[in-house]
Amino acid sequence: MRRPWVLWLCVFLWVAEVAAVHAQGPPGDVVRLGAVNPLTGKLANHGQEILSGIETAVEEVNAGGGIGGRRVQLVSRDDQSHPETAINQVQDLIYREKVTALTGGYVDSLVGPISQLASKAQVPYVASASLQKDLTLRGKNPFFFRITHLNGVTEPLCQFLPQILPGKKVAILHAATPGATEFSQTLFQCLRDAGMDLVLVEKFRSGTPDFSPILLKMRSLQVDVLISAAFFSDHLILVRQIREQKVPLTAYVGPWGVAYPEFIQQMGSAAENLVGLSAWHSDFPYPGTEEESQRFTEKFRATYGREPTSTVMHGYTSARVLLEAMRAVTERAAPLDGPHIAEALRNMDLTGPMGRVQFDAHGDPLHYRQLVVQIQNGRLVPIFPAQRAQGSWIPMTVPAH
Repeated sequence: MRRPWVLWLCVFLWVAEVAAVHAQGPPGDVVRLGAVNPLTGKLANHGQEILSGIETAVEEVNAGGGIGGRRVQLVSRDDQSHPETAINQVQDLIYREKVTALTGGYVDSLVGPISQLASKAQVPYVASASLQKDLTLRGKNPFFFRITHLNGVTEPLCQFLPQILPGKKVAILHAATPGATEFSQTLFQCLRDAGMDLVLVEKFRSGTPDFSPILLKMRSLQVDVLISAAFFSDHLILVRQIREQKVPLTAYVGPWGVAYPEFIQQMGSAAENLVGLSAWHSDFPYPGTEEESQRFTEKFRATYGREPTSTVMHGYTSARVLLEAMRAVTERAAPLDGPHIAEALRNMDLTGPMGRVQFDAHGDPLHYRQLVVQIQNGRLVPIFPAQRAQGSWIPMTVPAH
């Protein structure tokens, strides 16, 4: 005969289980959005910026009633700046967390594996920062989209540098990532075609603590212009060593990682007259989006206590585009699944703070283009193209020998 306390224990456990199920709500009461970013490791600065942009987009949608009345639940994972970890984390998001879609990602060595896993599972993935052309051209991946494009980075420099710095000796230094390598190859070709003197192309591993051997080589070749396809932490080390060793450069160009308030704060006067690229900034928003950009900036400042950057806006835009596609699916009463969301993304035509977003047949953005900016008197000033410029290029101060 079963003892009374055992029976009561069984009843208690059953009630507790039922209560827990009801507390969680019905299975369809939330939309689960997965995000994988480098939140630790050598790319942590960039990944954290992207995640804060994604969080802002999710908060914005939830404040407006969610997706078809369902709250969006963001499930974030850290890939620790390692491809193997990115693979493990995205598998967890897809198969255990059952996310509806994915966003985030920085550098193609991390984005690439995520895109392939997402394709196999038919989970839409909108990457926040991806440049490698091969990811969209090597085969049809109907579930992969990105808001960035290599041409949007290289074309402004291919037009700007030959105009401003004709006859100068140019060196290209690039990180050993797929996107940075392809950037270097594309830029080398277009600058050489424009008649510039390319005297050095050098690859390095991100996280290198000492660039002295490369700087010695640059001195011997009398390099005037250094284009550094490095990341935030690499720029900090490289620029400090250039200033300390008084390397006589006319221009230092960092396509990503330089146009950051934090970079200017950490480098101080050493950042003066460095050149970078920016897809968005609160001081020079995309024409026609001034009010929306201001609202975004004020909300971000209130939430995070700091200024939003172009990388933050990449995270925001990738998440917003994906959430808008989900909204479009629910509005036509279609199932909120991978194929329908991907179809909505292919039909997307949205103008946000970073400009107009449409995708081509491969999932690449049609309108993505960055501005050339320069650090002048401690602030970023757009200097190219002419129609959006707020200042002119200033040469770096050549140190006395």
